[in-house]
Order: sequence, then C-alpha cells, then structure tokens
Amino acid sequence: MDVLGRLGTQRTLDVHLVQPEAVMEVAVDVARDSSGRWRHPARPHRIRTDGDVAQVPLFGEDAALS
Repeated sequence: MDVLGRLGTQRTLDVHLVQPEAVMEVAVDVARDSSGRWRHPARPHRIRTDGDVAQVPLFGEDAALS
C-alpha cells in the first residue's frame, strides 16, 4: 500500500500495516488543504486502557459497521 507524503509533496511512501497491540488517543487539527488532506500531523495524546484493540476498526474498515 502506498500513500502520499505530507506537506504538499507528491512523493509516495510505503506503508506497512502491523498487528495492533494498544489503543492510542491522538490529537488532530481539523484544518484541511484544498485537496482535502489534513494540514497538520496527528499528535499522540495517551494510551487508552479503558478499551480493547478488538473494539477499534482496523485501517480501511468502515467504522459505521462496528
């Protein structure tokens, strides 16, 4: 799987999905650029211990189906 690099570059980056072992809460800014991409990276906030990894949809899964 490839994704575009951040901050306006057209370089593609290789992505390697891994088996999740923890749930991390992240802080995000809602600002998007003209093409709909997030303008700022997500920042780690804290590890969540009140849930289980199995309760979180995997990358690419529709959250509405869970």
